[in-house]
Amino acid sequence: MRPERYRKLQQILARRQPDLTVLMEQVNKAHNFSAILRNCDAVGVLEAHAVPPEKGLPVHHHTSAGTKKWVRVHEHATVAEAVDALHAQGFRVLAAHPAEDAVDFRELDLTGATAFMVGAELYGISPEGLAQADELVSIPMAGMVQSLNVSVATALLLFEAFRQRDARGMYGASRVSPEERARILFEWAYPRLAKRLRHKGLPYPDLDEAGAITGVTAETLRRQRRSS
Repeated sequence: MRPERYRKLQQILARRQPDLTVLMEQVNKAHNFSAILRNCDAVGVLEAHAVPPEKGLPVHHHTSAGTKKWVRVHEHATVAEAVDALHAQGFRVLAAHPAEDAVDFRELDLTGATAFMVGAELYGISPEGLAQADELVSIPMAGMVQSLNVSVATALLLFEAFRQRDARGMYGASRVSPEERARILFEWAYPRLAKRLRHKGLPYPDLDEAGAITGVTAETLRRQRRSS
């Protein structure tokens, strides 16, 4: 791990927003799913959520530019399970849906714990998802079409949250706990080693200020990494 690379990872993590996320319900096109993850990374989303389609989570590697490495995706069996998990963490779930009673997304305060729910490309959010949401939000349009591509719509929602949060200085200092920062930095800096340690049920070693592994086991871990 080069010190310059490690400092870059630290800078990125310091701007992550643990209370801003996206819930994707049955998004089944790989390029859209991957583009949404890229949007999440761009505005500092720490973790995303998804109710996968039947064939599993699709990732288009060209579109995502490796974003799944930087934005962890939590999978949920149903939209009710996903919303319950988000509510338990204090999130307000806003469903993107062009209904008459939907609120213009720009009129809402998005600086609190906010989860945007978006749906499948053809059918949108399911009736169950709409019923579970705390509020419906819409994106005003002046043309003939009634909806945007799901990744484009998600980008608009997220960047409005980014604008509001940036204006309040919410990107100025890390909002992730020290323990969580240490875990994420190790997984970002040493993804293969982190995977092996998790598989073996072993704790992550400490990293020094330059991102190098420290402690009694450092040389052993280096040998293990080189031999794999």
